[in-house]
Formats: sequence, C-alpha cells, structure tokens
Amino acid sequence: MTKPTTITIDGTAASGKSTVAALLSKKLGYLYLDTGVMYRAVTWAVLHEGVAVDNEESVSALAERLTINVTTDGPADGRPYTVLANGQDVTWAIRAKEVEAHVSRVSSYRRVRVALTTQQRHIAAAGSIIMVGRDIGTVVLPQADLKIFMRASAEERARRRYKELLGQGKPANYEEILTAIQQRDKLDEANPVSPFIPATDAIMVDTDNLTIEEVVAKLSKLCEIDHSKI
Repeated sequence: MTKPTTITIDGTAASGKSTVAALLSKKLGYLYLDTGVMYRAVTWAVLHEGVAVDNEESVSALAERLTINVTTDGPADGRPYTVLANGQDVTWAIRAKEVEAHVSRVSSYRRVRVALTTQQRHIAAAGSIIMVGRDIGTVVLPQADLKIFMRASAEERARRRYKELLGQGKPANYEEILTAIQQRDKLDEANPVSPFIPATDAIMVDTDNLTIEEVVAKLSKLCEIDHSKI
C-alpha cells in the first residue's frame, strides 16, 4: 500500500503540531508546510509596501496579487524551508516582531484567507506534503488522504510552554500562560471566518502524557494504514 501523499495536521494552539509535522516530514521525505508562514508573508508585504494593516480592502488586494512559494531549497542556515514572496526570500524577515504584531489582524480578513487557500491547494497538488495550520482538513484540503487533529488539555499545553520558556532562560508564570491559552481557545472556537473544528473524518490524537517522539511514532503508524478501507 502506498503512503498518503497529502496529510493535514490541525490542532489546538500549542498542541505541538508544528514540531511533530516537521519531524514527520523529515521521516517521510515530504515537504512540511506550516500555512502560518504564508500569512506572515502577506503581513511582511503589507508592512514592506506601507499598506495600512487595518485597511481590509488594500490588504486583501495585496494578498490577491502576491505569489508565495514554499520550497525545500535555500541556504543551509537552519531554515526548515524557504519562503518566497514574489520571488524574494523572506524566510527570516517574516519572523520580525513587526510581522508578529500584525499577522493576527491580516489573517482575519476573509479575502486574504481565500487567496491563500487557493495558493495552498496549488502547492499541495504536487503531493508528498504535510500541511499544518487551522482549517486545513476542513477547508483547505478537505480531500486529503490523511487528516489528523492533535489535541491536548489546556493544562498540559501550559505546562509545556512553561518548561520551554524556563529552558530558554526566560521568565515564566504558569497561571498566566494557562489563562492565555484558555482565552486563545475561546477565540479560536468563536472565530467567524475560520471556526476551529476538526474534520468529521479526522483522526483525533490526544498528546497528553506523550513525548514528541511518541507522537511522531504514532502518526507514522497512521501513515501505514489503508484509510480507504476504514
């Protein structure tokens, strides 16, 4: 049996889906695409061209004419992939604080999401891809070969983030992190543009009490199952 060529991984915020997807893609030899980088690329372009972030019409028009490519090519500088905006390498530029501060607003615009969904489907058409983000299995790639929805309790996700920050030598308050995650969950569930729900045929993977390696191993086994017979 051949492995699924299109795999979607959705999940709750801070559930570890991006980390797991990156590791699984290396194991399978697939392209790993976190769709969030495409929204960052649009945000970078908005700021680069001096477009007002709160001008939905102008931001949407820019998104509709911007071509974004994500490839495995590029310099060996620690990047998991290369992000190109109209041919310009913006892989590291989209990680700037200015982009971080405005990407949520940009990604909330309906026409921006529609424009990027079209580009994401085009990239996925080549196959051998693991795509991560929100509404990937429900909206972007509803016909994907394998859909996974990762979830973990808010307490577990807060604990992981708390340990991560401490490991980086940064100050961290568990209760504040937990409250922020719980608030993010409520906003995600109520999002009118992209409500955060799993696809009806997604396989639910609970990551509580599992290490990253154990989750990757679990997903690897799922890739070996003939889902057409389930």
